[in-house]
Amino acid sequence: MTDPYNPAAIEPAMRERWDNNHSFRSPDHPGDDTFYCLSMFPYPSGHLHMGHMRNYTISDVITRFHRMNGRPVLQPMGWDAFGLPAENAAIANGVPPARWTRDNIDHMRGQLQQLGFAIDWQRELATCNPSYYRWNQWLFIKMLERGIAYKKTGTVNWDPVDKTVLANEQVIDGKGWRTGAEVEKREIPMYYLRITDYADELLEALDGLDGWPERVRAMQANWIGKSVGMEIEFPHDDGRLKVFTTRPDTLMGATYMAVAPEHPLARKAAETRPGLVYCKDRDSPAQFRSFRRAGFRSRVQRHRRGAGRQSDGSASNPVPVARLGRFAPTLLGLSDPDDPLPRVWRRAGAGKGSAGRSA
Repeated sequence: MTDPYNPAAIEPAMRERWDNNHSFRSPDHPGDDTFYCLSMFPYPSGHLHMGHMRNYTISDVITRFHRMNGRPVLQPMGWDAFGLPAENAAIANGVPPARWTRDNIDHMRGQLQQLGFAIDWQRELATCNPSYYRWNQWLFIKMLERGIAYKKTGTVNWDPVDKTVLANEQVIDGKGWRTGAEVEKREIPMYYLRITDYADELLEALDGLDGWPERVRAMQANWIGKSVGMEIEFPHDDGRLKVFTTRPDTLMGATYMAVAPEHPLARKAAETRPGLVYCKDRDSPAQFRSFRRAGFRSRVQRHRRGAGRQSDGSASNPVPVARLGRFAPTLLGLSDPDDPLPRVWRRAGAGKGSAGRSA
């Protein structure tokens, strides 16, 4: 009968042998038949968990497979250690962020080394090191100079605990994925990357990803989000409202206009019409503050009955058929409890400015 496997008695000697022989060191000029295995950098939270085990075990198996087949392999390691979550964690624990982050990195590095992963530790980096993020800054400045990066005001998902912006995918059931706090919608100035200039090139490149699961390629295509259509300008009392549509052939049936709560027209309607409340700050009634925090749901869910409210504005259809109904600032941004909602507006779209048809 085989003796039970005792990792504490066997593995330290093997790790020492690998270290002494530089078994996982990657040469600087390995030749042409090379393999680069890069896993997502872990956030130095302090301790590894089973998600780390799964992720780095998979990449380690791939690395060892290619190494055993004679290919030079580079598997580095880095730490996603730059940002507000690290600062907030340090504040909560009463230590300087730099010390908190470095101590966590040292502990997690020791755990990874105990697991015996084939990592070239000579190529370790941390994103909080100036020697690393100086190149992020250099690259961003170059993108600004070329017009690839630009600044404008936008609406974001704000985590009030981490005090940072979350992607839509990081908002789960209205709460931040890390803190569990209720996510708020805020308008802030921020930088964007003009990815639309590369949409066609990125989509064409997906066809060359042989071996990738179709569902992953579909997710990437959806993330790129190319949409072919027209921008239509609807004249209204104070100017023109530009709307993007993929179905310009339906303009003949447009009967109303709807705008999101953060739209300037919604703000103006609240300022000029008594009884309408624009949900913009913490002084708003509690009900409207909760609606404002839940605003991100409006981008993916249908309107609830009675969610929109009537304003005093009106617009004209660019196709000369009829004058459209009044503006309906919807998505919980304007509210007048005494103002009944016309039935046709209960099916309003959820865009910044969307046109629709009656039932």
